[in-house]
Amino acid sequence: MAVRMDPRRFDELVSDALDLIPPDLAAAIDNVVVLVEDRHPDEPDLLGLYEGVALTHRDTNYAGALPDAITIYREALLDVCDTDEEVVDEVAITVIHEIAHHFGIDDARLHELGWG
Repeated sequence: MAVRMDPRRFDELVSDALDLIPPDLAAAIDNVVVLVEDRHPDEPDLLGLYEGVALTHRDTNYAGALPDAITIYREALLDVCDTDEEVVDEVAITVIHEIAHHFGIDDARLHELGWG
């Protein structure tokens, strides 16, 4: 059964998850905005999405680019959780997963590392 949660509380969980990133890595995050939306319009079960150019693929042509975007999908995440504690864990996993894409880490490697 899906968890119900105030959107402001969910936003706080996303912020808390971002705070889990070690300071050295957080300092390396460049030109990224983190958004929270209800659902992805084409993939309603998608939990999170990174859209942009990973740090490992940027070159001199990247200068002046619009920010990359990480979107966390609130309703999809709440749907896969049965408790508030599960929401905390799943939000953290999803945020870290999408941040990892910003650093150029692909899904296969994330699964190997336990952040699938």
